Amino acid sequence: MKLTGIYFDGKINLDTPFKTDKPIKVTVNFPSLKEKKTLNLKDFSFYQSQELLKKYKGSFSDEVIEERRSEI
Repeated sequence: MKLTGIYFDGKINLDTPFKTDKPIKVTVNFPSLKEKKTLNLKDFSFYQSQELLKKYKGSFSDEVIEERRSEI
């Protein structure tokens, strides 16, 4: 079950009320605070990338696709 709400000042207010007769464990995720990984061109080295991938036997394209799917 997925519930949404607003966190402010140490409290969570759910958009939809949820009642339970006993305590339940929850996980809180803050999607709007996710840090975006950015790569600047000045930080990127094509030579280093080639060196790192020399021994890689899989498909680089498949790995990139899988990584992007996992970020969604």
